[in-house]
Amino acid sequence: MGTHPDILELRARYEAAGANPAAQLTDGLTLLSGLYLALSPWVVGFQNRPIAVNNLVTGLAIAVLALCYSSAFGRTHGISWIAPVLGLWTIIAPWVIRGGTNTAGTIANNVVTGAILLALGLTTVRFSMIGRGRPAGFHAPPEH
Repeated sequence: MGTHPDILELRARYEAAGANPAAQLTDGLTLLSGLYLALSPWVVGFQNRPIAVNNLVTGLAIAVLALCYSSAFGRTHGISWIAPVLGLWTIIAPWVIRGGTNTAGTIANNVVTGAILLALGLTTVRFSMIGRGRPAGFHAPPEH
């Protein structure tokens, strides 16, 4: 099955999508944004709040995802939807995580970083759609 012509063609499409300079830029920015999110409790100064652990874990998860996308997009395209979900989580986390009052700096940090991660994640999903041979935004007509 691994040598089937359709499988080989599909892998080639994903590799071409991952080799796109715009995709590589997106992956690099996602990596940097994830690392910033992980370090932001110490950069902004909220390391003693419960949300600090959330930002550390979420940021490291995003950084690992970005490394996977950039090094093996053909194998990780199926999980490209995780990045925008984590970006959305980063936006709402200050209101969901209890155990301390979040300052305006904490909220602004998470909302801005989360919005950037959401946009970058949606861009990664777009490249995943292109790798499948469908233009971004394309929806197949319903079957009758």
